[in-house]
Amino acid sequence: MNLPDPLVVFALRMESQDLFERAAIPVLYCGVGKVNAAAALTRRLAEYRHAGRRLPRVINFGTVGSAKFPTGTVVACHRFVQRDMDVTGLGFAPGETPYDDLPGQLEFPVTCPDLPAAVCGTGDSFQTAACPVPCDVVDMEAYALAKVCTQENAEFVCIKYVTDGADHAAADDWRENLHRAADEFLAWYHRLTQR
Repeated sequence: MNLPDPLVVFALRMESQDLFERAAIPVLYCGVGKVNAAAALTRRLAEYRHAGRRLPRVINFGTVGSAKFPTGTVVACHRFVQRDMDVTGLGFAPGETPYDDLPGQLEFPVTCPDLPAAVCGTGDSFQTAACPVPCDVVDMEAYALAKVCTQENAEFVCIKYVTDGADHAAADDWRENLHRAADEFLAWYHRLTQR
């Protein structure tokens, strides 16, 4: 079984455009959304433990929308929130998970200080309007991956490419910018693994 370190995680093969496969870099494709992401990464980290291996550095590459950063910006996320967790009816703050031991915002050490830092808001929707929870970029998996890494005590690095403005044109802009994102991800993989 191939248990690489670092472990590269994408939601979709479309986001890597097969560049990682052509470079013989193993990738875990976790699927879309928080449940798929958490389940896939948890299963994979369990395989490392079962094999008696130390947990890998998890590197999440992916695409995001942003009303703050222009399309084409590469950002490093080290803070993560759930943009669709809403239990305000019971008196909890937007983004806060009721009765959870972890804080509403997960935070990791900065690993790419040369990139703009961004708070990533994760939710199970393709964001095309204003976000109810303060964040700089929006995606559908990073918070779940970050939570698994927090719980398993694994190192987590998250680099995102802004493909769209998280607005009415987001879907078309996302598709149009996937190949540019993949080029950036491969370049950043090589930078991260040569440090």
